[in-house]
Amino acid sequence: MKIALFLPNWVGDLVMATPAMRAIRNHFADAEITAILRPGVSDVLSGLNLVDRKIMHDPRGTDPGLRGLPFAQQLRHEHFDIAVLFPNSWRSGWLAWVSGAKRRVGFDRNGRGWMLTEVLQPKSRKTPHPALNEYLRLAEQIGCDVTSKSMELATTPHDELRLDRFWWKQPSVAQRYGSGHSYVCLNSGGAFGAAKHWPVEHFADLARRIAWKLERRVLINCGPAERDLARRIAEEADHPAVVSLAEEDLSLGLTKAVVRRADLLVTTDSGPRHFAQPFDVPVITLFGPTHQAWSETDNPLATHLQLRMDCGPCQERVCPLQHHRCMRDLSVDTVFRAVQYHLNVADLLPMARAA
Repeated sequence: MKIALFLPNWVGDLVMATPAMRAIRNHFADAEITAILRPGVSDVLSGLNLVDRKIMHDPRGTDPGLRGLPFAQQLRHEHFDIAVLFPNSWRSGWLAWVSGAKRRVGFDRNGRGWMLTEVLQPKSRKTPHPALNEYLRLAEQIGCDVTSKSMELATTPHDELRLDRFWWKQPSVAQRYGSGHSYVCLNSGGAFGAAKHWPVEHFADLARRIAWKLERRVLINCGPAERDLARRIAEEADHPAVVSLAEEDLSLGLTKAVVRRADLLVTTDSGPRHFAQPFDVPVITLFGPTHQAWSETDNPLATHLQLRMDCGPCQERVCPLQHHRCMRDLSVDTVFRAVQYHLNVADLLPMARAA
């Protein structure tokens, strides 16, 4: 049997899809499972055994083989038995239909119901609900038992070594703090848009407090589009223990390694926030315009910080009122108290186990 999984296009959504992927892998143990996904998120699955193959789809890329009719023809030649559609897009429905898969399973969104053989009725968009649970509905539809909602991630030896080499390139930090796992990771920015950003000056103040008052290393993570943000945070923090990845060859694999080793992750509501839970790393998420319920994963090690606003959460990429108070007014004091709480709990755990 051959199964095609049309996977989410966003980093966080792909992590939230891993419980459903595990259920499918366990139920169809002898099947060949192929992931169809964007090149930019492929590294999320590196190190896992959830799929046997990956086929890259890049509808806006320069490679004609990864888009349009040539890509559709490639899928046609695969002769899939089942196609499971995690995205709700019309395009994914069309590709599954063109592929000729005997069973095409997805939600009835964007006028694509006629392209599917098994149509699930989606929940109303008026009421926010966890994407993770919706993905599990897809697995159940094809006969899988859902026994766990645990998300999965893995790192590779290559990315772990890259992180080691990064720390040894920071001589003043390595001398005082060593090259071990003790640091707080700050993750700024996000692909959603500027409305999710916490101000640079807030992140810099937080980093400075963690370094000075708590005597912890601080590593500022970033994606390729966020290098300048990371540089500015490190520069404004103005402390030798605050460093950033801005000058590194960035990848999702490196970000996974960074989060896996951290004592704590402080992040905006962006993809890498979901890297914490699979690695059992405590996480503080700074919410602004987005509703928490869409990405809720019932993480016992998570703290969600969000101000109550008359205008939100608005789900807009740019503040429509141009004041961005939902993030600007979220104070450094509030976030720092949450950081202290999580680090104090982490420090007490070894003592509790010894007792």
